[in-house]
Amino acid sequence: MAQAPATPKFKRAALMAAATLSPSLAGRLSPAPSERAALALRRAARGRKRAPAEQVIFLVPLVGPQHVGDWQAVTQRLAGTLESFRRQEGAWQAVICCQERPPLPDDSRLHWLPFTDPMPGNDKWRKLAALCDHLAGMDTGPAYVMSFDADDLLREGTVAEMLERQDTGYLAERGYVMDHATRDVALAGPRSLANPLRKPFWKLCGSCAAVFHDPALPQSAAFLRAMTGHEHRMFPYLARLAGRRLAPLQQPSVLYVLNHGENFGARRGRVGFKTRFVQRYPADPLDWAQAAGEFPAP
Repeated sequence: MAQAPATPKFKRAALMAAATLSPSLAGRLSPAPSERAALALRRAARGRKRAPAEQVIFLVPLVGPQHVGDWQAVTQRLAGTLESFRRQEGAWQAVICCQERPPLPDDSRLHWLPFTDPMPGNDKWRKLAALCDHLAGMDTGPAYVMSFDADDLLREGTVAEMLERQDTGYLAERGYVMDHATRDVALAGPRSLANPLRKPFWKLCGSCAAVFHDPALPQSAAFLRAMTGHEHRMFPYLARLAGRRLAPLQQPSVLYVLNHGENFGARRGRVGFKTRFVQRYPADPLDWAQAAGEFPAP
């Protein structure tokens, strides 16, 4: 299972406009499988009163030990990610999918999903598909579902914010990017007059979107499965097409650490421009000094 290609922007605009009038009309424009799943959820949820989300579910695909040079380093990174979840106030669960069970804290909110697919090659998207399929067997109630990379960190208070606000979903427009090699930190965020070329966080990191999930609708998990088959740059568009518009989180809520040796992006040769981004858009030292204590030490 390869990563699904992105839809060209002109076609996204046409589908979005058609869906505003009628999901059936948009269905005539040859949507991709993920867009068909979004439109199916939009139809199923139309006129349905949305119950409050009861918790946040983190879906964590973890690289297998056979694909890395230092499995201990990978599990140590995972431990930091899980610690950032455990610091949260409010209800949450996390499911970690991997070939081998990693060391996990003794916490009933943490679950291991064995991955037994023997197909060679990059298996991140197959793991995400398995994680979304696993939702059907979980006792979640209405929830926010967020795919989360096993080396990123969540800021304290983020789960509480989601559950208090009760939007149809959330997007990390702002977030921190750290170069582990130099310890320099950048602030990613929307473009502005002062920073016309700066990128929002969701264009840099996959741990960026939490989507409302209604387990009473089969179309909900099917949509999440299709959405997470894409690169994260497609997440806001697909969520909006599904009627699950993502609202910006109120503060930089995720820390993405580069160049620590086992980054997924590094295995694809896609970290260089992010390293340059860190140098070009440094975070305000005072702001980062305050925020740093709200993440586990990276």
